[in-house]
Amino acid sequence: MKPITSESLFDLKNVSQPLVHGDRLFYLETRTDKEKNSYLTSAWSLQQKTRERVQWVSEELNPSQLEISPNEKWLSFLSAGEGKKPQVFIMPLEGGGATPITDEKEGVSTYEWTSNGASVYYQTSFKEEEEEDKTDEAESKKFKPKPITKLQYKMDGQGITDIEKTYQVKKLDVASKKDSVILEKDRPFRLQYVSKDESFLLFVDKLDPDNEWVYGASVYEYDIAKEESQLITKDIPKGSFSFEAVNETENVFLFTGNDFSHAFVTLNKVFGWNRKERTFKELSAEDKYVGDVVIGDFQQKTNGFPLVWLTDDTFVYPVTEEGKLQLYKGDTEGNNERVFGKKIHLTDGALIENNKFVVTYSDLNTPSVLAVLDINSGRLEIVYDPNKTFSQKHAYAEIEEFWYKGADDWDIQGWYVSPTDNKKDHPAILYIHGGPQVCYGETFFHEMQQLASEGYGVIMLNPRGGNGYGQEFVASILGDYGNKDYEDLMLGTDHILNDHPEIDQERVFVAGGSYGGFMTNWIVGHTDRFKAGVTQRCISNWLSFYGTSDVGAFFVEFQLKKEVKQAQDLWKMSPLAYATNIKTPLLVIHGEEDLRCPQEQGEQMYTAMKKQGVDTKMVLYPKSSHGLSRAGLPHLRLDRMEEIKSWFKKYN
Repeated sequence: MKPITSESLFDLKNVSQPLVHGDRLFYLETRTDKEKNSYLTSAWSLQQKTRERVQWVSEELNPSQLEISPNEKWLSFLSAGEGKKPQVFIMPLEGGGATPITDEKEGVSTYEWTSNGASVYYQTSFKEEEEEDKTDEAESKKFKPKPITKLQYKMDGQGITDIEKTYQVKKLDVASKKDSVILEKDRPFRLQYVSKDESFLLFVDKLDPDNEWVYGASVYEYDIAKEESQLITKDIPKGSFSFEAVNETENVFLFTGNDFSHAFVTLNKVFGWNRKERTFKELSAEDKYVGDVVIGDFQQKTNGFPLVWLTDDTFVYPVTEEGKLQLYKGDTEGNNERVFGKKIHLTDGALIENNKFVVTYSDLNTPSVLAVLDINSGRLEIVYDPNKTFSQKHAYAEIEEFWYKGADDWDIQGWYVSPTDNKKDHPAILYIHGGPQVCYGETFFHEMQQLASEGYGVIMLNPRGGNGYGQEFVASILGDYGNKDYEDLMLGTDHILNDHPEIDQERVFVAGGSYGGFMTNWIVGHTDRFKAGVTQRCISNWLSFYGTSDVGAFFVEFQLKKEVKQAQDLWKMSPLAYATNIKTPLLVIHGEEDLRCPQEQGEQMYTAMKKQGVDTKMVLYPKSSHGLSRAGLPHLRLDRMEEIKSWFKKYN
């Protein structure tokens, strides 16, 4: 069997965004292209009985947001050609080519079909064009200053956003191609629903657009005729919510969100809004996180398993629970039961009929498959595996799930990835996830498979502060970073070393990104037990993070429960304060366009290591935001992995 390498990324594919039309299942298939250094997507259909596959949309169009019009006449999607902005395309379901129906200079971000399929509501933006400067000074004016006036003026993956723009919802008649402006604002907002009679829209906007220090967003109802908006969740003043689904009679709308009672770490729940009675109440199971926060590094263009109505009174919704994405069935009276709980990661889904769904999923040794799920019987039938041949020829690592006692005797979950060669006296890596309000789980992780193929064991733990274990567990980290979460990680490492005597205890390494980068910095400042470390997209100094991160001011105040005036407290919680203790060789990896954990955070750690005389190296990646390891430029993802492996090999 062949090992899984960095280059394996170019051989693997993932499927996503499944849809149903008659006996055909539509879906997207995405692969990583080495020559084009990009991710390429095509759209396919699969005939359920014969399993015949037909390509509908080529990689040249690279489709996303796949939909079928309510009149079942069109397959629609967003597509952006090379160097162009995304537009809405349609193609006849009875056969024919794809054609664009929008032509917006700034492109289309999202769209919604009307109930009769005759029109599309879509979202776009524009900015006032300045007259072209044709003087000799034109070239010198090419690079303009960027005046900033807003608190939130940048966003990771997007850059500076404080630019004078107008944001619009437009309606387009498909037959005539005529469009009209329905709603317009001077700030970003997000269209979510168009009523069947087109009398109102639902959109997400800031809770208080006039107060920049009010965090959060929620759903507004917009009366199209009266041109008036009202906040649906006004009785939950700090709550953040998003519309998910409406029943057939259009009288109960499902929302996900929370009341912000535990700030960023408040568990998301399902709420039902009765539009006629104007009531808003919680409907989901107690102490469960509704939604998907299981992390991996392989899936592309997934939407997550949706909330789906089964009848006018019952619905299915996803819950992250103990490293799995499980399905619960709820109703408008607030009754709930778990209906599916296998050890997999459901990444997308759509209702076929009754209690049967088409889904895409992954597990520890399954990169991505298309399957049919019957929640009555629990039967899960794979109908297409794009990686079948690859899996037959390559060796996946054996992965063991385990539980152990962390700080305060809490039960903590983890996974141990054994090296594929099963050699005795092998090295191991404690690899710490980001967030921290996410979790490792039953999903494919390309990076961990590579490390196992290189002969490393990988320790993956879900310390307190992560999701999937209840409200107390995730909220326990608030104002307490680097304390009992650190204990959880050290106790988990001890547990694995005791259970796996084949690990060479003199060659145990530590690595992590984002929160995992913070914790890597913290660990090497508090213990010398690790042979070497790799800190990625890290946090080293909460004081500078406060003013430079795109979420810094809110994150520090809500997560650390400190304000910038409490400088001494923030410094004590910063890994940089303990740099004089560090003896562990440290590789620093950072994206140059990371606005979530800005580059200066990694630079400060690197400079401190130089001052300390500790062996160190910093690698900066251009055109790379916070998500480099998951969705960055492929050649940079490969280079990053080679740097990590080379660093560990140096001390192995």
